[in-house]
Amino acid sequence: MTGAPRVVDADEAWRRLRGVRSAADAGAAGLVPGPDGRTRWRHGTPEADDLADRYLPLCLAGAHLTFAQLGQSVDGFIATRTGDADYVTGEEDRTHLHRMRALADAVVVGAGTAVADDPRLTVRACPGADPVRVVLDPHGRVPPGHRVFTDGAAPTLWVVGAGGRHERAVADRDGVDVLTLPDRAAFAPRHLVRALARRGLGRVLVEGGGVTVSRFLHEGALHRLYVTVAPVLLGDGVPGLAFPGPAAMRDALRPPTRRVLLGEDTLFEFDLRAPGPGEPVGQEHARAGQARGEAQ
Repeated sequence: MTGAPRVVDADEAWRRLRGVRSAADAGAAGLVPGPDGRTRWRHGTPEADDLADRYLPLCLAGAHLTFAQLGQSVDGFIATRTGDADYVTGEEDRTHLHRMRALADAVVVGAGTAVADDPRLTVRACPGADPVRVVLDPHGRVPPGHRVFTDGAAPTLWVVGAGGRHERAVADRDGVDVLTLPDRAAFAPRHLVRALARRGLGRVLVEGGGVTVSRFLHEGALHRLYVTVAPVLLGDGVPGLAFPGPAAMRDALRPPTRRVLLGEDTLFEFDLRAPGPGEPVGQEHARAGQARGEAQ
């Protein structure tokens, strides 16, 4: 006589999802496709099934994936005019962000975000391994006393340009590596993704700020984009996404989108690998990366 099957709750679902990288892994973890096309746990709670809905596409996306996350006000700002971003979105969105860090090999931020926020970029709101923290800093602006260089909580890769400042100040610190790129062109998103892949960092989360995420989006380097919108109005401030757009509304980027509520916030997930009208299946969306110079 056998006992009742173990029910998969949200904590157990997240533990199992972190180990899923293939359809075979998903089946072994207890995930089964339903008649409605939704993948569910064989014996799961509704909260566990929600986690599978939200993160299974990321888990199954392969070893090389570039995705981004922004949290912003409903009028499109990620911080106030003074740079205060604590916090635009709510607690559920912060947990979501930390889960995405746990599913990445590397988390990328630009120098402006690193200078202004002094972020830790570690996984704290959920169980999971810390990604490598990648700071894009062509001019060596980020102070060597910032936490990504001093706290030892996770490995850090400081990506600087030739002739930048401070590299020697961190070069001998445990867990900190410096990658010097020869020129500005080497900082183009696709070049950066390839450079990270050569270091074994194939699953890349671009976390901030708005300028960096916009560059990756505009230059066609993102496979998925997550934007969480909070029901708050700032009026002005630090913008989120901003890049040269089309002249006609019909030419706007309209990728397949999923929406989910995170408390009072709304999370939008954009699949940027899906083809647009008239584009061949299996190709990345070209319109997001038309070469018209860098965004901002």
